[in-house]
Amino acid sequence: MPRAFLIVMDSVGCGGAPDAAAFGDEGANTLGHIAEACAAGRADTGRSGPLRLPVLDALGLGRAVELASGLLPPGLGAEPAGRWGAATEVSKGKDTPSGHWELAGVPVPWDWHYFPDSCPSFPEDLTAEICRRAGADGILGNRHASGTAIIDALGEEHLRTGWPICYTSADSVLQIAAHEERFGLDRLLALCEGLAPTVHGMRVGRVIARPFVGQPGAFTRTPDRRDYAIAPPAPTILDVAAAAGRATHAVGKIGDIFSHRGIGRLHKGRDDAALFDRLDALAETAEEGALIFANFVEFDTLYGHRRDVAGYARALEWFDGRAGGFLARLRPGDMAIFTADHGNDPTFRGTEHTRERVPVLIAGTGAGPLGLCAYADVAATVAAHLGLPNPGPGRALP
Repeated sequence: MPRAFLIVMDSVGCGGAPDAAAFGDEGANTLGHIAEACAAGRADTGRSGPLRLPVLDALGLGRAVELASGLLPPGLGAEPAGRWGAATEVSKGKDTPSGHWELAGVPVPWDWHYFPDSCPSFPEDLTAEICRRAGADGILGNRHASGTAIIDALGEEHLRTGWPICYTSADSVLQIAAHEERFGLDRLLALCEGLAPTVHGMRVGRVIARPFVGQPGAFTRTPDRRDYAIAPPAPTILDVAAAAGRATHAVGKIGDIFSHRGIGRLHKGRDDAALFDRLDALAETAEEGALIFANFVEFDTLYGHRRDVAGYARALEWFDGRAGGFLARLRPGDMAIFTADHGNDPTFRGTEHTRERVPVLIAGTGAGPLGLCAYADVAATVAAHLGLPNPGPGRALP
């Protein structure tokens, strides 16, 4: 039986979303603008020259960017040996759950709740519940913020008071940062897990635990982040595969994103390099007929939000190198899809995700253009390859 590998390069968008202006993101193009910056010599820290992605470009990456946005990225545009296209999202969000759920066959049927960009951001009753569950007399932050910046700004006060640092963003999310030693990792995770039902009831997508360590001037976030996401409103491709008795493997934060529904085994790692080791191992060992769903988050967390163009380019080139080794491990009949959940253009204003189309690159099933498609078509394509019912409104790509 064939296997399917669905690999999400978190935030690696390719521009061109028809509703980008409604999100304040008109003109954003994560891949296109990184390639332009590299070609112009503006991304030479730790690397140099044009963006080099020979493996993904051979699958059709450059052509997918051109299809999505009209821009053929400098250094890309090889004649594709894979199947390639670009997908458009219909869910009313540019966040992780919206993108992943729709890729898995379930567009979001509601409008997310977003906390206002004010101080305080959170309603008084929610703040009171955070304090009660944390056993603290108050919270710090209570505003929109970059995670690393607010830890730098408030970490010392957090160490002194023991109050959790609470913040949000343009996403539908409540994030709580706390020192793993001063506050305690288990205490932080229990706080976020306990808050999740209340926050989900507000149609807020996620409560995220953001542990950190270190001293003032030298705080660093740890890999022990945990996302407590609202459950998808309908069965996803993971649920369908599990119900059919297929093995399902979640690599990275996929388990958290889908509230651990439809997932047989979790494969975690301290960074994307460790996660790619897990993916390589699964290419060797995963069962016949299995679905392997992976997320590589560091494009987004380390480089997109921090608007680090050179760092993003380095991460893309590293990933491309690993992708070649992974593809060589696949068995005859396997299918691998490389895609993304949203954009995070590091050349764009602000620090938030950007509304963009995403590339859809398929290895193992021939070559040729897929055209413009829908996120939900990815799930339909996986289902068709595995001989499973289609979980959503998408159509299997030809």
